[in-house]
Amino acid sequence: MNANIELIIFDCDGVLIDSEIISATVLIEQLSTIGIEININYIQQHFLGCSFSSVKEKIHKAFNVKLHNNFENEYRIALLTAFESNLQTTKGIKTVLSQLSVPFCLATSSSPQRTEKALSLVGLTPFFKETVFTASEVKNGKPAPDLFLHAAKTMKVAPENCLVIEDSMAGVTAALSAGMQVIHYEGGLHMSDATHAVSIQFPNVTVMQHWDTFITLQPTLMANK
Repeated sequence: MNANIELIIFDCDGVLIDSEIISATVLIEQLSTIGIEININYIQQHFLGCSFSSVKEKIHKAFNVKLHNNFENEYRIALLTAFESNLQTTKGIKTVLSQLSVPFCLATSSSPQRTEKALSLVGLTPFFKETVFTASEVKNGKPAPDLFLHAAKTMKVAPENCLVIEDSMAGVTAALSAGMQVIHYEGGLHMSDATHAVSIQFPNVTVMQHWDTFITLQPTLMANK
């Protein structure tokens, strides 16, 4: 991995916050009300890291069902309710964020409203003041590289000097397509054998399962405290 890292780009869901298992549970419940039965492995394989618009397209292709106009809103209301009581950060991320010695930002497929609420609930808002980038800002979401390139351009850092930390196939694919360095984070509660497809697809990408490992992997990016 290139030692000249000038910016770290964090994915949000499943990397900063342990939200994927909550999101999957709510989506499974919502889809079951309209006769679509899936499980968490299906979500990990097909939806992880994707924007909701992409998920809608995938559902239409797989089940020949067009989600009604209110479905997304109903899903988001149910999700935020679940977040209120269950959402937490991934273990150890606050320690890492508080000790980083290089600039960092967030680039997520989630909506601005959901991201803002999630960061607030778990106390991460102070770390990402004016450095939150969402799929709503670009034409093509992950696995296209657009969002990461947009974040890097805004932060005035060349793509090759960016380190992306992602948990999903879509996110890792997007980061590599953007010409960035990547760490595949596997520490979220949602992780299962299905997500290890990333390592099969991209065997040269560094895998990390705990945030304390990041401090060992990238000591030059941490302030001496």
